[in-house]
Amino acid sequence: SAPPPRLSRSSALASKATGYPLAYVAAKLALGHDLVSLRNSVTKVTTACFEPALDYVVAKVPRWDLRKFSSVDPAIGSCMKSVGEVMAIGRSFEEVIQKALRMVDDSCCGFEPARFDEELKHRGVAVELAEAAVREELQKPTPARIWSVAKAYELGLSVEEVHRLTSIDGWFLTKLHHIHRIRSSLGRMDLAQLSGDVALLREAKRCGFADRQIARDLQPCAEEGSIRRLRKELGVRPFVKQIDTLAAEFPAETNYLYLTYSGVEHDVPLAGEPSATSSDSDGPQASAPPLVPARGGRARKPPAPTGIKVVVLGCGPYRIGSSVEFDWCSVSCLKTLRSLGHEAVVVNCNPETVSTDFDESDRLYFEELSQETVLDIAELEQPAGVVVSVGGQAPNNLAMGLHHNGVKILGTSVEAIDTCENRFKFSRLCDSLRIPQPEWSEFTTVAEAFSFTERAGYPVLVRPSYVLSGAAMRVVTSSADLEEFLMRAAIVSRDHPVVISKYIVGAKEVELDAVGQNGTLINYAVAEHVENAGVHSGDATLLLPAQKLFVETHRRVKAIGQKICAALKISGPFNVQFMCRDNEVMVIECNLRASRSLPFISKTYNVNFIDIATRIMLGIPQRPAVIQPMDLERIAVKVPMFSFSRLKNSDPRLGVEMQSTGEVASFGVNQHEAFLKAMIAAGCKLPTKNILISIGPSAQKAEFAEVSSMLVEMGYQIFATKATAEFLRTQARLDSVTVVHKPLIKREPNASTLLKAGKIDLVINVPDSMDSQALSDGFELRRCAVDSGTSLIVDIKTAVLFIAALHRKFLRERAGKEFFSLKSWQEYCELQEADGRD
Repeated sequence: SAPPPRLSRSSALASKATGYPLAYVAAKLALGHDLVSLRNSVTKVTTACFEPALDYVVAKVPRWDLRKFSSVDPAIGSCMKSVGEVMAIGRSFEEVIQKALRMVDDSCCGFEPARFDEELKHRGVAVELAEAAVREELQKPTPARIWSVAKAYELGLSVEEVHRLTSIDGWFLTKLHHIHRIRSSLGRMDLAQLSGDVALLREAKRCGFADRQIARDLQPCAEEGSIRRLRKELGVRPFVKQIDTLAAEFPAETNYLYLTYSGVEHDVPLAGEPSATSSDSDGPQASAPPLVPARGGRARKPPAPTGIKVVVLGCGPYRIGSSVEFDWCSVSCLKTLRSLGHEAVVVNCNPETVSTDFDESDRLYFEELSQETVLDIAELEQPAGVVVSVGGQAPNNLAMGLHHNGVKILGTSVEAIDTCENRFKFSRLCDSLRIPQPEWSEFTTVAEAFSFTERAGYPVLVRPSYVLSGAAMRVVTSSADLEEFLMRAAIVSRDHPVVISKYIVGAKEVELDAVGQNGTLINYAVAEHVENAGVHSGDATLLLPAQKLFVETHRRVKAIGQKICAALKISGPFNVQFMCRDNEVMVIECNLRASRSLPFISKTYNVNFIDIATRIMLGIPQRPAVIQPMDLERIAVKVPMFSFSRLKNSDPRLGVEMQSTGEVASFGVNQHEAFLKAMIAAGCKLPTKNILISIGPSAQKAEFAEVSSMLVEMGYQIFATKATAEFLRTQARLDSVTVVHKPLIKREPNASTLLKAGKIDLVINVPDSMDSQALSDGFELRRCAVDSGTSLIVDIKTAVLFIAALHRKFLRERAGKEFFSLKSWQEYCELQEADGRD
């Protein structure tokens, strides 16, 4: 069959790999232009009627996050399971594949067997069984497959043997084996010997070896800083190259750049190079900005930067916990910088982002977000400062290393960032400020963790430092679970101590997103989670403005935010998460960076928090923007989106580790309208007839019983598993409930049979415990709902709000009134402005 006439998922990648903007050209063709009249966006002088010829190599590597799903089938095949991707640019295959592997997983150094050793440890495979595990991996691929090739070479398998097991083309395997041979050569020398072998060092860098990778391969291991100093002494430095679509046949006029060790000169003038400009004595000079296509089709020249040069670190690959929200923050920061006349330099490696469109910045480095690369760019560009707070956790983790190497971090101090990222330091700060928090303790050994639980009791929350999206974070309910989790997660480390705290059952979670200026709170927003604490904020449903918070709770949340802002002298964006119960407010954590919620808040209030934060980071005094939640004529709801249908055997449930892969937001005149709109946008189909209920905990059965009569009033037929049905009959007096058997009980009527036959419109299943090993009836029920395409709700608070919203819709429509209001975002904002004028 003919391919669909549309751009594909890989169109952005192809456009950025070649410098040929497919969507732009396609739009112009649709408007009646022809290829001859359109300009090549890289050369600015040749036409768009050409086939790109490249003098560089590009590698795309997908990002998987399957480890977040303990029971998932890890096999990769024809069904897409990746959540993001990276693109690396260089002059050799070896260089780009190693760059890309570091970009996609910052815990690895490149094409190395150590990464597969870590995978085997995670799977619990004994060392003596490593070769068998490698052979199995080569034949049945998972996301760790490429590292299994590195392990295979270390174990002595030949290129031919690996080819037989994988069917990977021998050309690629031979190139990968060349990386292995270089690694083997490095492993036979120490730092002193390497200093005498410049050819090997230069070849290693040409083939994409990172400084930390070389340092680790030496015997004995060296420090990354030692390798950096050595190669600078020996003159082994990267060169800046431009993307060139015509392989130097015509001069390239673009700000689209990459670093490589396969070169002899830079393609662009650089402030950090003595010969870069004739006026370096007057300070760093901005390079001439490129011509960029104007909206009308003609070329225009943007205003030349007159201010300082600022490097903005992007978000890296999309992953669970870091997605397009941080790209919005990065682009907003860039727009503000350029509007103020400053030169904005972007470092990012994600081809799916707007920040890697080369006309969004004055210079774009399509490079990895590592300390080595950012330091190289900083030395070459000589910026006035680097922004690390708009790209999520990845750039935030670089702050300390960059600071120690003399790079100025704009905004909040690095010491303050470290105080918040280090769980122990932050908990100690809260104690000193008399800010309430759950009982906690730091531990570096398993014995210390058990000592705390004996004193505080279960459940407890285990939290490592410097993590994103709740990685390796868990609620533990027993000593056996604690021991098993600590051994499996392998998070106990003396370098980064782990904090264990008392977990508060039944508390509401609230978020404060704010911008500070020299310790003064400038603007803030308080968002309320629908789900109770224990569900990761990225997987929670958010209401803005908060709908059910006590006035005193709101006051205390703001007061604590002001205390933290003043103590850390915050200048920029920050986010604080709270647990609230009965007007008691306790802090969970604080992040001194833009949060995932900031774009949602900015769009709800029509106030760009990142624009304000950027100006503050530049030292421009700001006055608070007017935000009056009480007068807002709309409610906004943010709902997560999950990919459980693509992740075979994964457990569709919520917990403290984030699992959602996207989100939607909707506006409405009340929370019920906004919530139903958001649920529909997230793929939930509103039920028409039959609803299946299975709730574990007694307290949550009772909570559901309070709204169950609404379902009967609306005419729904309720099916329920045995214990839930008995509770509804006795406590809610629902005699019409039909009992169904759980999937593992092979009797009819069975929940599994009904779901597979498409006779159930909605499943509400609230699990008994926080953890699952895919052995329970609940797991089978949830999995069957996902596999049959049936809408599924797994949290009692979400279920109650959903039923209440359906009931509100039912009542209005029964009275002949419309329930859904359809307005554009601009119309909602105009209503707000009109209210402000009144």
